[in-house]
Amino acid sequence: MIGAQKLGYSFFSVQPGKAAFPYHTQGQREMIYVIDGEGILRFGKDQLEITPGTFVVCPPGGEFPHQLINTGKKNLRYLVVSTMEYPDLSEYPDSNKIGAYATTAIGPQVGFRALYMKDQKMSYYEGEDGREVERIMKSQAQE
Repeated sequence: MIGAQKLGYSFFSVQPGKAAFPYHTQGQREMIYVIDGEGILRFGKDQLEITPGTFVVCPPGGEFPHQLINTGKKNLRYLVVSTMEYPDLSEYPDSNKIGAYATTAIGPQVGFRALYMKDQKMSYYEGEDGREVERIMKSQAQE
């Protein structure tokens, strides 16, 4: 409604002992501002304490996976502002998943969004049986 087409704004309230998201990387840049509560930010190989007023920027790419965990006794409340450019690829190091996202998860233009297990590698032509190519070639030969 405010006209921000390539920025996403989200407010989170996370219960004690929980996290809003898995440990992840992405192609988008995120800025986190902690409003209330306390927690630990898993940030790359570090664990950083966060408190009200903490600002953190999570750069895109695989070098700084991140996850914010509520280690306090009350809800952890924070604002996230992120770039919203698609397609976006995410990696989830704890679970060995990869996410491929063509759109946001909510809103009027939700489209292709998929998660895959990272270690299930396959060749480019795996699962391609050639039947459609053969069908077209046969139909062309009959003309």
